[in-house]
Amino acid sequence: MAASFTFSNFSIRFLFALILVMLTYNPTEYSFYHLVIEQISPSEDATVRVSLPILLLAGIVLSIGWVIFLRATLRSLGPIGIGLVAALFGCAIWVLVDMKWLVVDGVVFQYIVLVIVAIVLGVGMSWSHIRRRLSGQADMDDVDQ
Repeated sequence: MAASFTFSNFSIRFLFALILVMLTYNPTEYSFYHLVIEQISPSEDATVRVSLPILLLAGIVLSIGWVIFLRATLRSLGPIGIGLVAALFGCAIWVLVDMKWLVVDGVVFQYIVLVIVAIVLGVGMSWSHIRRRLSGQADMDDVDQ
């Protein structure tokens, strides 16, 4: 019998998704995106410089993480499910902007979008467990349990 899926199980998946998203891009200058931009067009006042082999290694590791998370999310939620989750969060952001509780131009907005991407990836990694817990139905991938 499989162990029950708990909130801490989801939290771990969400935390890893958040780390993956934030390492790839965040509004600070400490992300893979910023390191690549710095490698392409170096500036005089750059605070972080990384050699090309290390940058390539980091890119491969991040790509592996993205493939794992995206594949699991696509398989568990499917394109329609991902679209519905994106629509849900998009409308929630729209409501916050419309009520003037959130400014689209700010750094806070960027962090909110990054956290939402991590939530979608975390839910995608966890959805099969959540669905099994809610409905009692197992996926075909769960035959060994």
